[in-house]
Amino acid sequence: MDEVDRSAQNEEESKKRPGESQSPIFPNSKVKFTKHMHAEVDGKLEELAGSILQRNGEFGYEPRDEMSTPYEMPQYPIQEKENRNYFERQYSHRHVGLDSGPPSDYSLSDRGMSSSGVADVPSTDPVVHGRLNFGSMPPTSVSSRSHTGNSRGVTGAFADRGLPYNDSIIPQEIVAELEQEYELLPDFQRISVSGEDTSGVPLKDLEQASKILVQMLTVRDKYMALSMQAFPKVTSRFLESLEEEHEFVGVKGVNLTTSLAEHPIHPPPMKGDPFKIDFPEDLGCVLRMDEGMFRVYRSQEDMDKGVQLDWVYPDLQNFLKDHALLQAFIADGPLKSFCYRRLCYLSSKFQLHILLNELKESAEQKEVPHRDFYNIRKLKGSSQRKVQHRDFYNIHKVDTHVHASSCMNQKHLLRFIKKMMKACKDDKVCRTRDGSEMSLHEVFESLNLTAYDLNVDMLDVHADRNTFHRFDKFNAKYNPIGESRLREIFIKTDNYIGGKYFAQIMKEVIEDLEESKYQNAEFRLSIYGRSIDEWDKLAQWAIKHKVYSDNVRWMIQMPRLYDVFKNNKLVTCFNDILVNIFQPLFEVTKDPRSHPELHAFLQHVTGFDSVDDESKPEHIVFDRDTPLPPDWCNEENPPYSYYLYYTFANMVVLNHFRRERGLSTFVLRPHCGEAGSATHLVTAFMLSESIAHGLMLRKVPVLQYLYYLAQIGIAMSPLSNNSLFLNYHRNPLLEYFNRGLNVSLSTDDPLQFHFTKEPLMEEYSIAAQVLKLSTCDMCEIARNSVLQSGFPHEMKQHWLGPAYTKEGVAGNDISRTNVPGIRIAYRYDTLVDEMRTICRGAKSYDQERKGTKVAFT
Repeated sequence: MDEVDRSAQNEEESKKRPGESQSPIFPNSKVKFTKHMHAEVDGKLEELAGSILQRNGEFGYEPRDEMSTPYEMPQYPIQEKENRNYFERQYSHRHVGLDSGPPSDYSLSDRGMSSSGVADVPSTDPVVHGRLNFGSMPPTSVSSRSHTGNSRGVTGAFADRGLPYNDSIIPQEIVAELEQEYELLPDFQRISVSGEDTSGVPLKDLEQASKILVQMLTVRDKYMALSMQAFPKVTSRFLESLEEEHEFVGVKGVNLTTSLAEHPIHPPPMKGDPFKIDFPEDLGCVLRMDEGMFRVYRSQEDMDKGVQLDWVYPDLQNFLKDHALLQAFIADGPLKSFCYRRLCYLSSKFQLHILLNELKESAEQKEVPHRDFYNIRKLKGSSQRKVQHRDFYNIHKVDTHVHASSCMNQKHLLRFIKKMMKACKDDKVCRTRDGSEMSLHEVFESLNLTAYDLNVDMLDVHADRNTFHRFDKFNAKYNPIGESRLREIFIKTDNYIGGKYFAQIMKEVIEDLEESKYQNAEFRLSIYGRSIDEWDKLAQWAIKHKVYSDNVRWMIQMPRLYDVFKNNKLVTCFNDILVNIFQPLFEVTKDPRSHPELHAFLQHVTGFDSVDDESKPEHIVFDRDTPLPPDWCNEENPPYSYYLYYTFANMVVLNHFRRERGLSTFVLRPHCGEAGSATHLVTAFMLSESIAHGLMLRKVPVLQYLYYLAQIGIAMSPLSNNSLFLNYHRNPLLEYFNRGLNVSLSTDDPLQFHFTKEPLMEEYSIAAQVLKLSTCDMCEIARNSVLQSGFPHEMKQHWLGPAYTKEGVAGNDISRTNVPGIRIAYRYDTLVDEMRTICRGAKSYDQERKGTKVAFT
């Protein structure tokens, strides 16, 4: 049939169907298809197909006319069905737990942990409430119940959602509680690896590694409790569950006791004199330095008898034993392999989380507005209010590691010096060696300089490629124009003019922080231990010049310079440094009126830092044969762990003393891991609440994994490291962050490393560009910085939300932190999973030696 005949036939057929609309006429295709020729094989295929269909009919197969998939069509939408299953699993699990009492077999994997800390029973379904289960999940101990009983009259949020709960088995009295918990669960794709053993290593190695890790975490928990420093609640409760032999149970994050309305995003500013404070009465206690550690006695009679106050004092021999044990553990081969594999798993898991949930995290950030009164503005000519969304620029962030003497950028310092040369050129600023006074004009005249001659290049305070691995050259950059005299005049608190110029430039830096509203800093001021009046001079400087801001808190850094002081005959032994540093603190705690300015100043001091070049070789090992501080009279500098232990030991006694008096306590947050030996990181793991730098963790997988499990804060400064020890592209910041370590960004020394008047924002912006951080990533790092900081609990409630201390999503207020609940839930779930893995392994290790076995289900 030709084309003309086909067209005529189509027209005739269309006329025969008058009830149907006429189909459009499509142009004929130019593609010519070959005519099908019936072959012999076609007949054989037809016979084969017929025989198969006939055989299926014999076994009960009946072909149907309807077209359908082999899947069942649910009566309700899948999401609603899964919501219903979630509530019924929650109720069933609780009901069984109440009836049967505590479980006889210890298995931390019997229940999954939800992001809000609420126990959840795993399911055998491939997808349970958005949770991806790779492989089959173990069966639960909850018996199945019929869901077709009488209606319980469930209303409220269930009805609002349209959930099919008319036949629910859940009693009405528990509905409200379950609803609150359900609301805290973010809807995202959770990653779950199931099976009898998910560690990827032989069971024996898993058990041994888990037992060692638990022991190391227990050591840190002991020293943190002794010194009143922070330890994560999740890790602590896992360790308690091992000791008490019961199952880990999540903490519910509902029923807030504090009103959100009482906590606006900005805390109320300080009114009146910030240094005006009450003075408690003198206790009349007796203080004595004994073997490098202060001890407190109730009276002289008690001291003569050796009766101390009922406090727990650090013990040197126990510390040395624990320290040696940890050093041996980090060199264990199977343990290193296990920790390295877990760290790689954490990195891969985070990448998978980002692939699955990045868009949801971004959408959650965009959807939730902040409703703070101070940032809601009225539109012109309208009574409506404009609700702004929280973003990275208006969330609170803290510079957790910055030195006060270099907190300004080089341009700021240059402008300030020129201003002082014009306005205060006749001020007497220093003395010469012959005792005569010199004015500021005379000082610059002796250097053959004028205000017009000065420029940034001549100032020469910025680090360059010549400072790489040259800490001595970096220290020289603190001297403007290479003159230590100018450093003494402009950036010292204790000089001939009482730190007047330094206070003025500090106030200018603080004004920039206050103007930004959302940037805060913990500036480090130095106490060297050369003389016993250093504390009083520092406190007088702060109070006299009113150097205070709600955006600023102070850290005290103690340089490790005993060898320098000894060579200059400023001290006779190491004990002198400890006395000069800690005796004024004990005296002001005992009788605040003995050092009134210091008593007021200490209310704004949060902790201690230990600073110096870690790359210096240490020729002496801290062990049982090491001389005690009164006996350390040689010119050799003590090792890092020696400095840190005696700082920690005296801080422990001081914290107990100050707590008894209702005064503020301190934490230890040293520079650690920037260079040098891994021993520094071991000591800091035992004694420090958080550290600065931590670069060497990348070479010690056991310690890196422990720092993750213990959530030890790490204040990282990639720009500083880039000029001194490690190129930016090799910085482990991104690796640490992906794995879930508690990292924050800090500036270290803006004078040497930064160019803008907002060095912290400069640090974030460069990290975001080079490391490709998302907005969610930066907001999470900013939240970490607030948590790591020493700002008061009340201020953190304003910045992060009144429930910020709660676990998981319940502790996150996205309207203040801009961190999606999805990200918080992922971090919490992952930490719980890791702790569950090692606690199961440790329990199995113990039970195996008792003759019983714990199933890894």
